[in-house]
Amino acid sequence: MKLKNVLMMTAALTAMGAEAAVITSPNGKLVVTTDINTKGTPVYSVKLDGKTVVENSPLGLVTDFADLSQGLSEKSSKSEAVNRSYEQDKIKKSHVDVNATSALVEYEGADGKRLDVEWHVADNGVAFRYRVPRINGKGSMVVKEEVSSFDFPDGTTAFLTSQSDPMIGWKRTKPSYEEYYFVDVPMTQKSEYGRGFTFPALFKTADENWVLLTETGVDGYYCASHLNDYKDGKYSIAYPMQEENNGNGTSAPGVALPGFTPWRVMAIGDSPAPIVETTLPWDLVEPKYESRKARPAKGTWSWLLWQDGSINYDDQIKFIDFAAEMGYDNVLIDNWWDTNIGEEKMEKLIKYAHSKGVKPTLWYSSSGHWNDIEQGPVNRMDRPVVRKKWMKWMKDNGVDAIKVDFFGGDKQETMRLYEDILSDAADYGIDVVFHGCTLPRGWERMYPNFVGAEAVLSSENMIFDQKFCDREALHATLHPFMRNAAAIMEYGGSFLNKKMNRGNDGGNTRRTTDAFQLAVSILFQNPVQYFALAPNNLTDAPAVAIDHVKNVPTTWDDTKLIGGYPGKYVVMARRHGNVWYVAGVSNLEKPVKLDLDLSMFAKGEKLEMINDDKKGEPVKTVLTVKNPEKVSVTLNPSSGFVIKGTAN
Repeated sequence: MKLKNVLMMTAALTAMGAEAAVITSPNGKLVVTTDINTKGTPVYSVKLDGKTVVENSPLGLVTDFADLSQGLSEKSSKSEAVNRSYEQDKIKKSHVDVNATSALVEYEGADGKRLDVEWHVADNGVAFRYRVPRINGKGSMVVKEEVSSFDFPDGTTAFLTSQSDPMIGWKRTKPSYEEYYFVDVPMTQKSEYGRGFTFPALFKTADENWVLLTETGVDGYYCASHLNDYKDGKYSIAYPMQEENNGNGTSAPGVALPGFTPWRVMAIGDSPAPIVETTLPWDLVEPKYESRKARPAKGTWSWLLWQDGSINYDDQIKFIDFAAEMGYDNVLIDNWWDTNIGEEKMEKLIKYAHSKGVKPTLWYSSSGHWNDIEQGPVNRMDRPVVRKKWMKWMKDNGVDAIKVDFFGGDKQETMRLYEDILSDAADYGIDVVFHGCTLPRGWERMYPNFVGAEAVLSSENMIFDQKFCDREALHATLHPFMRNAAAIMEYGGSFLNKKMNRGNDGGNTRRTTDAFQLAVSILFQNPVQYFALAPNNLTDAPAVAIDHVKNVPTTWDDTKLIGGYPGKYVVMARRHGNVWYVAGVSNLEKPVKLDLDLSMFAKGEKLEMINDDKKGEPVKTVLTVKNPEKVSVTLNPSSGFVIKGTAN
């Protein structure tokens, strides 16, 4: 080990008597302090540049055989420097360098009680998880409660989305992470259903520090969690509701010992940039198996605008031809294909798609026994025997991607189903997108064939409710800071229809401009994108817009936040190869002139820019960079822009 790393390890974890330790990030600015309170409960606090981000907050687990949240004392602590790299082509950056301090703090109590807390402290965030050894010969445990909490300073405001009641909504399919947002509200804000809030959750302290709270490393060995409502000065971890999955399965996770929990993750910064740019959800996990490299793709999707009536042979031919015309890789064939088209004609349709250079993605329901879904195919993904039968059929017919919908909640048994589908699909060379689902928690790296998830109030809602069209700009200025900051997001965006129906002549009305729609194709990140386009757009949409959605990438080598504030506006830059795409959208009521730091471009560089003309139509112009650190752009209400240029 190099002397530099030894010195870093020594400095990174400082003993504070028998009951406390200090863990410091590599740059020394982010500091975690652990301690024990008078009840023998482990607590921690976090400071950034000396300013409190999280005040003393409890740690611990309550299990079926021992209370590991009190009556403890610190036994020992040790740390080491983490310096490694990995490649990942599905997230914000293709190459990630991980530099952090890893620490293990061990606690013990009477009757042989043991609890270890593992810490990961990087320059831009903190994560922790629990390790539990065998205790008095116990080889398994049920975690009845996790007391992990987050006590933010007074004056902190929150950006939150509610956990829904279980077994409500369309065909009793919730929770599905598709609720509206509370924006910049006091921490005392009550959740809509009284069930707490889903991950990710965003907080801004009175000192202007930002925290994105989420979790990672959730697999079939644990449940997914969320936050309770704010109580007694803090937010705490909540496990799934027993009523989820129609009551099937337990809400408390069972763990083999020795074992560990998922990571609780706090991306932290003195501006929103470290939140938007964080890679912490993937830094803390490793791939679980090997498979062929996942295939990034763009595709057409008839159901989004043409709805259920389009799931027939003739309409799917139209969307296959449309995909070929756009130069897209995929066509998504949605629910009811098993009855409306049938297995024999599907094989013929798949062959036709291949003849046009297009690969079909087939929709499946996740099951049938925990909701009331009628749309087929059902009961083909929930059990291994029938699942493998249909995966073999798909492999034999050249289908290499599926979209699985309508999951039942966040219980451990549902996490096992996600993992089982992914693992079996990998064996058959099939990539997987989830819909009507939970938030992915590190899955982009853990499961090589995982290529997307909804878990958001997505674009399909613009068809269902004018209210969603009216709020589109608000949501678009939140997702880069929240939902899409924590995981990839298959949103299904970029409408070019003005009206939300098949003929572009009725239904709900889009409030945003075409330039806005082009910008979200960059702002919303997912390696597989099914665009909200239809064949009529080839003739009724502006040529500059069609050219953009034909050529925009879906994978990125780097991501930078240029400016913005959640719920108001956002400007982001993403690099693909040596080309930077800068995109911005606004939810402000008036135009705003922005001076953007675009130092990735050289002085004198001529950039392509798409924004609105005076009639609100997209127009491409040339923008010459005079001062890379101060490029002036006007951002109009419910509008956006795209800038494209070669890296400096």
